[in-house]
Formats: sequence, structure tokens, C-alpha cells
Amino acid sequence: MILTPPAAAIGFKEWSFVCDSLTQGVQTLVLRKGGIHEGRGGFEWKHRGFLLFPTWFHHQAEKLRWVPEKAQRAFPPEEERTSVDIDGYATLEQVWKVTDWDRVEALRSEHIWNDDVVRERFVYDDESCLHIALVRAYKLPQRWSFPYSKSYGGCRSWVTLPEEGLTLLDGATPALSDAAWQESAARLHAILGPV
Repeated sequence: MILTPPAAAIGFKEWSFVCDSLTQGVQTLVLRKGGIHEGRGGFEWKHRGFLLFPTWFHHQAEKLRWVPEKAQRAFPPEEERTSVDIDGYATLEQVWKVTDWDRVEALRSEHIWNDDVVRERFVYDDESCLHIALVRAYKLPQRWSFPYSKSYGGCRSWVTLPEEGLTLLDGATPALSDAAWQESAARLHAILGPV
């Protein structure tokens, strides 16, 4: 499959095991509240295509219902990190801003987060809501490794990456077949309704 490369190499920061679940076809959605550096307007889906930039913290696996049998990565604390390893790319297919907890709860079988984590994100601030994105994930033909920069740190969702990463999109393969992805998309549309 040939992907149309975006204008810039943008990384979307997400938990390592969530990146793995997307590139392994375990889930097709991303739940997002936003980070403290998202700006006055809060989190926005600013890009139609993005590289999956894995992040890590010590208790990540305890907050998920699914973890790969063999975790593909091991991370030092962010202040000691020297490199970035990226395995996947995703395209943004649909976005919902969901303020109804029952709809968020109905998505339980579609993602890997524990119930407590989802609830915590939903009620994080004055506005109880989540940004839910349907994405199509792709596995890069090889892991892309490059030096870590302090500009990638902090509580932000989007980071600009070296342009050479875009060359790997030529050999990227879908995490799910067209039929399997369409089935997953249909389940999300049935739960979340029209935008």
C-alpha cells in the first residue's frame, strides 16, 4: 500500500503499548484529553497523518487491559532517554468529541485502557469529555530509530520529527485488512453516532 506522505514528519505522542496495539491491529481508536502544553483551546486533532511516537512511564502496563506478550520496547526515564524508536504511522479517519459517559463506557471492548484510566481522562477538568479518533494504523517496513531531543519532551501531543522518517511510508503495511478495519469502524460509528 502506498501512503501519501504528509507535508511534515509529525509525531503523535502516545503510550508505548497503545502504539503497539494500533500497529498490531488490536484497536483502531485513540482516546485523548490533552496535555498541559496544548494551549488555551485544549487538545485538537491537528494532523491527518502522523507517526506514532511511543512514550513510557513506570506504571504504564498496570493501567492497561492488554500488554504485548513480549513488550517490544524498554524505556529509561525521559530525562535519560537517548533515542526514539518508531514502528508505526496512522491516518486520522474520524473524530468525535464525546460528552456522554455512557457512550464512552460502551467503547470498552474497542480499546486496551483500564476503566479507571478512561474515567480519569473523561472527568479530568471542568468539561467532562474525551476526543475519540478513529485511525487507520500502518506498520513501517522497519523500525525507525533516531536521536532523542529535549524538544520531544513535556506534556504535549504533537512533535516535529526528522523528515527522513517520511521515506518509510512507501513500504508501510496496514495493521488490519480493509474488511477488518471497516468492521471496527462500523462498531465505533454504531456506538458514537454521527459527528
